[in-house]
Amino acid sequence: MHTSCTTSEVSATMINKSSGVTETERMLAEFCERTFLKLWSYPNPFKDDGHELCDLLAVFGDYVFIFFDRENQLPEIPDKDPQVLWDRWKRNVVDRQVKTAHGAERYILGGRPIFLDAKREMPFPLTIDFQKAIIHKIVVAHGAKEACERASDQNVYGSLAITYCETGNGPTPPFHVKIDRRNPVHIFDSHNISIVLSELDTVSDFSNYLDEKMRAVAKYDSLIYCGEEDLLGHYLLNYDTESKQHIIGTKLDDVNGVMVGEGEWHDFTRTDLYKNTKKEDKISYFWDELIQRTCQNALNGTLGGNSDLLRGQSAIFEMVKEPRFVRRALADKIRRAVLNFPNHPGQFTRQVTFLPSHLPDVGYVFFQLRVPSDYREHPDYLVKRRTILEIACGAAKNKFPHLTKVIGIGVDAPKFAGGTNSEDFILLPCETWNDDMRSYYEEQNRDWKFFGTPQLEQYNEHITQFVPMSAATATMDPSWTGSKVGRNEPCPCGSGKKFKKCHGA
Repeated sequence: MHTSCTTSEVSATMINKSSGVTETERMLAEFCERTFLKLWSYPNPFKDDGHELCDLLAVFGDYVFIFFDRENQLPEIPDKDPQVLWDRWKRNVVDRQVKTAHGAERYILGGRPIFLDAKREMPFPLTIDFQKAIIHKIVVAHGAKEACERASDQNVYGSLAITYCETGNGPTPPFHVKIDRRNPVHIFDSHNISIVLSELDTVSDFSNYLDEKMRAVAKYDSLIYCGEEDLLGHYLLNYDTESKQHIIGTKLDDVNGVMVGEGEWHDFTRTDLYKNTKKEDKISYFWDELIQRTCQNALNGTLGGNSDLLRGQSAIFEMVKEPRFVRRALADKIRRAVLNFPNHPGQFTRQVTFLPSHLPDVGYVFFQLRVPSDYREHPDYLVKRRTILEIACGAAKNKFPHLTKVIGIGVDAPKFAGGTNSEDFILLPCETWNDDMRSYYEEQNRDWKFFGTPQLEQYNEHITQFVPMSAATATMDPSWTGSKVGRNEPCPCGSGKKFKKCHGA
């Protein structure tokens, strides 16, 4: 059975959620709404005793992200021992929050109830399977940035240095935090929380990074870095082509520790590769807008259809899984399909486009329909449009038998919609696809002939996470003969940078 939702019908329950209490909590909530999206992140949830569980709880699938946000300015007192000031700040802002994070994890794994309000009248709307839960505990420590910058000219951003080792939580020099690698917690600060949640602003990208970080923490006797942003830069530039994923450290087995130096992120963000990728990523946020509109309708209680957005069986849930670089490709192909919609006049015109997911067994059907305006005013028009979309999804499964899920996105052709539109979303689970189902959709598709021609409208080109500059904008010095360039030698493009920091990246 397929599940569907539409953005133009009204359903039932409205969900009220906090937006954060303090200014830093509100900032955290805004970042998390972009990364985990509106339906899967909830500030200030409560325990069954009426006390706060954490400052923000985000849940998506089996992933549970527990955030603690604490602000306490580290003072500058000339006649006070800096070590004493640091120890006091770290004890209040980091150590106590780490202890509380472990307690929140135990509470969740104990299967105890969670609420959205202190009166315990609104249950937490998401289900957590505590036996399968993958929990990441995150402490955001505010207040040391300025003091850290004053202490050292070498600290580019004023970030906290972090060490994961066997003797975590012991005494440390100022601006250095030790964490027990046997029970790890992520420590972000005022500067790098915005970097991490802005750069890894999809659930897939964020969870992949934290998973890899925990793998490195478990593998090495010590993992040391000068700031979370530097570890992120190291991660993004360290891609393993064999496993097709970013890694921290090395694949070598005889290495027992990793240290990431100061400035990895600073240098990376100044490369043409980074700048051009950020430019190319702009279109990808159209995909986010589609999801966010539907999530807001679900929160408002104005979403139609039979899908369960909060418990995973929905097209929207599947769309959220896409990482940023795949969203870029999907949004670009939708834009091209919209622009290429036939201009010839007609009473009834439709077009379907097949788009592959980053998951090999998942595919998208983008369906555009043009009908006369008076036809769109019929009470059952959206039901009919959704039925046609379902037929297109079934036809896609028949065309591509390897698919186990087909997600349909249906709209009135934007070229002719007159500035107003609504979206239909359908999830067609098709891991089990017997002869009766195949025959049913073949019969339903007999008149529509979706995906029935050799000139199939689909896009399957190779896409990469980082987009290099085009030949027109990344021209090498014409005097360069093409001979090999050392990584530490000046780049032939004339930028003045080392080759490894420029075109060698």
